[in-house]
Amino acid sequence: MRKEDVFKKNHLLGIEFDRYLLEHPEILEQIPENAEIYFLPEDDPDLSEENLKIAETQKAEGRKVILVKIGRLSPPHSRLEDVRLESMTF
Repeated sequence: MRKEDVFKKNHLLGIEFDRYLLEHPEILEQIPENAEIYFLPEDDPDLSEENLKIAETQKAEGRKVILVKIGRLSPPHSRLEDVRLESMTF
């Protein structure tokens, strides 16, 4: 897997995980300070494999590592409400 693809996928998962933590602050309490977080999405075995390799290397170097196993990522949807269009044509 290309490094660029790994970065993009992990970036998206990182944003979603941040949102998840805002909704579930009790999870944040389980993450040690200065821990490195690696995502293992079940629906993307290639990314999981890449991230697990990196995580194992970091653990071998004595770093705190947390693995986040993700079942799936729901499709994105809009959070807009009460939308109205106004025409500015004369």
